Amino acid sequence: MKYLNLLFVGLIFFEHGCAQKKELPSATDMESFQDTVSYSIGADIGENLKRQNIEINYGVLITGILDAYETNDVKLDQKTRRNAMMKMQQSLREKEDISTQGNLKEAEGFLKNNRKSNKNIIETRTGLQYRIIKKGNGNSPKATDKVRVHYAGRLINGQEFDSSISRGEPAEFQLNRVIKGWTEGLQLMKEGAKYEFFIHPNLGYGNRNSPRIPPNSVLIFEVELIKIL
Repeated sequence: MKYLNLLFVGLIFFEHGCAQKKELPSATDMESFQDTVSYSIGADIGENLKRQNIEINYGVLITGILDAYETNDVKLDQKTRRNAMMKMQQSLREKEDISTQGNLKEAEGFLKNNRKSNKNIIETRTGLQYRIIKKGNGNSPKATDKVRVHYAGRLINGQEFDSSISRGEPAEFQLNRVIKGWTEGLQLMKEGAKYEFFIHPNLGYGNRNSPRIPPNSVLIFEVELIKIL
């Protein structure tokens, strides 16, 4: 798995950073470029461990690094360490599966309630939900067309994960090269229109995970179709 590769690489570099020091300095104690690099690598490792919900014992982690780098007296053999990492990997997969299924249940519950409680919501045969904020008066794009749009995307908790509006520059893309919800939804619009889309995970990113978008997330977009290119 990718996170394990990153962890292994990070630990290798971290070992080099700790080789010359038995005491761990604070951020304010760093005076050399080596200190800065060492701290940066450590911070990257910490962020990665936190993101993957990997629980560790800090003291034992440092002991393992020093044993491997300084004393060459590693207390656990390769087989034991390999089995431990495989067991951790399996545990993380199980936790991820539980989280993914929980997110899907939450997504379907949200969309069901959204359809019932909001009379302005329209749902297509595929399950795409949308609300018309502003009607346009131009042409509607085809799936093979390139379009220019302004948009803002958020999760059901209100957290924004992407926005061309915040970047101050419209986005341009071929309509059949984006998520299914966008390919379908934009074809319902006319130039100058502004819609709000509520996209089921099956029409979005599915169970793929990313730093900004958890697996099986409903994607909510406000999209303005500026022009068909």
